[in-house]
Amino acid sequence: MWRITISETCIGSGSCVGVAPEYFDLDDAEGRARPIRADVEPDETVLDAVANCPMEAITVTDLETGATVDA
Repeated sequence: MWRITISETCIGSGSCVGVAPEYFDLDDAEGRARPIRADVEPDETVLDAVANCPMEAITVTDLETGATVDA
């Protein structure tokens, strides 16, 4: 399992939602993106969203190892 977290540096550009709408949503109240579910099965689409984030605000952590998953 992976855990998706989004830092305060998120500017709400929506690129993650565009790339992986099944994993990310925009929170209009906060003006930032958020994961739909924090814990997800490994999926390259999540890493595509990480790679496309203009603020590098998305982190994916492997819950088994605790290591950051690189995009």
